[in-house]
Amino acid sequence: MRQFDAIVIGSGQAGPSLTARLTAAGMSVAFVEREHFGGTCVNDGCIPTKTLVASAQAAHVARRAGDYGVRIAGSIEVDMKAVKARKDVVSERSRSGVEHWLRGMERCTIFWGSARFIAAKQVSVSGETLTADRIFINVGGRPSVPPISGLDQVPYLTNVSMMSIDFLPAHLVILGGSYVGLEFAQMYRRFGSAVTVIEALPRLVAREDEDISAEIAKILEREDIVVRVGAKALSVARRGNGISVVIETPQGRAEIEGSHLLVAIGRRPNTDDLGLEQAGIAVDPRGFIEVDDQLATNVPGVWALGDCNGQGAFTHTSYNDYEIVAANLLDHDRRRLSDRIMAYALYIDPPLGRAGLSRADVRKTKKPALVANWPMERVSRAFERGETEGFMRLIVDQETKRILGASLLGLNADEVIHSVLDLMYAKAPYTTLQRAMHIHPTVSEYLPTMLGSLKPLT
Repeated sequence: MRQFDAIVIGSGQAGPSLTARLTAAGMSVAFVEREHFGGTCVNDGCIPTKTLVASAQAAHVARRAGDYGVRIAGSIEVDMKAVKARKDVVSERSRSGVEHWLRGMERCTIFWGSARFIAAKQVSVSGETLTADRIFINVGGRPSVPPISGLDQVPYLTNVSMMSIDFLPAHLVILGGSYVGLEFAQMYRRFGSAVTVIEALPRLVAREDEDISAEIAKILEREDIVVRVGAKALSVARRGNGISVVIETPQGRAEIEGSHLLVAIGRRPNTDDLGLEQAGIAVDPRGFIEVDDQLATNVPGVWALGDCNGQGAFTHTSYNDYEIVAANLLDHDRRRLSDRIMAYALYIDPPLGRAGLSRADVRKTKKPALVANWPMERVSRAFERGETEGFMRLIVDQETKRILGASLLGLNADEVIHSVLDLMYAKAPYTTLQRAMHIHPTVSEYLPTMLGSLKPLT
């Protein structure tokens, strides 16, 4: 048995940063990883997919060059091998950076293999038993595969295996009309694939307001992406060299054929092989580790961070988990999970930036609120760029004048959203932003203008 001050399991966004703080504080740390450094973001998520999105956007802009008075001789072609090679370089740079950082930390010992609890303070890794008074679980998640008839009999892709392909699918059929599925849908349509999206719920990205979902559908359909909502996948089968999906819709059954199938119907936590029951660590019915306001589990001395705790499946929420744990443990700063304002983005083009409550969420509170909507076609910067799709929404509390939420769908919305988010964290009244002088011409300059047109939310 090897004794350490702390054990960190998993090298996703929270793990390496927490290890750096712990070792800098003089603690010895056993760092455990079983697959690759960097976790989902570096290897299968944010970094590689946004690199692919950039390549797809370049192809899209090149095809639209004539709209800007630019003439390109010949056709626009996408070299998928070169696209993948570029993605691999970017991803490897981040992965090797994490590895170099960890291996250079004093008092950090790296163990390669699957970790499994054998007691509350003991973990087995590749035949060795490690023990520590503090254990931090940061094991992330993986794609969820639904129990669809025939799915286990056909080849299918997930967001992980999509990272390995260096060819262009003739017709990509995507199960799932939410964040992962839609990013790949637009990306591969711009690369040149025919794309069909199948979503079981009545609309895309159903957690968003209905008009946001409808506008997203319009954006995708304008690029000739076929969207089938309210379509439950009943079965999957081979069709020659491709696949066939039978769906049930309000209009009856239909069959959709394609060359390749991408399954993008949610994710599940990597907690089923950790031996959590041996340590008495509580999980919810979906397998997420239950945590309190400081990310501690029900077992003293054990914390859960990142996707495996069900408190936000984003890189930024994972990093914020690290900040909360480090602040409480090392800085005597009582930071809390409940102080976090949920914010995220959907990286289609144009992107959706979200912070706080949606319109539907605010209506459920029954609180008097004010709302402002602004079409992107009335934003000078968007008009100049020829990218006027989407609209922006701000909602404020009528009594406190604080911003409750924002939904920005349009040019640069993934960046503009932070002007709103920072004000929400400052708990300042919306008039602070309304009276600010912003730079012209930008998208952000219209936030003060919007706040001058607030109306009661009905």
